Amino acid sequence: MSVMNVNEIMKILPHRYPFLMVDRIVEMDMEACTVVGIKNLTMNEEFFQGHFPGNPVMPGVLQMEAMAQVAGIMLNSREGNEGKTAYFMSMNKVKFRKMVIPGDQLRIEIEVIRMRSKIATVQGKAYVDGAVVSEAELTFGYVA
Repeated sequence: MSVMNVNEIMKILPHRYPFLMVDRIVEMDMEACTVVGIKNLTMNEEFFQGHFPGNPVMPGVLQMEAMAQVAGIMLNSREGNEGKTAYFMSMNKVKFRKMVIPGDQLRIEIEVIRMRSKIATVQGKAYVDGAVVSEAELTFGYVA
């Protein structure tokens, strides 16, 4: 059961095909500052065509972008942030643990670890079949 489908996501995020990296939100707890999003990967993803022919792998930077978009959905949904955009500022403690390939479903779990009026830092982890494939601390800012 989805908390938010792709049409609802597009009302919050400015991203569009081919750069929208979230298919649905399955959990969102504004009090606990956590959110879980899903990205379904098929061979039809444009990046698989060139990364790498004969051995398609989701680029790590796009895994980070998917994490950032899931985090942005929660941050942009917070009271007072409606209609604003959380801009991705930095990545720290980034680790890639396993390859992500066509047919995988990326489950992205985000937890806010610091929140100020114009800056937020989150911890993100992406899973495939219960195994961590990537993780990072991501920082966002709101531009006036």
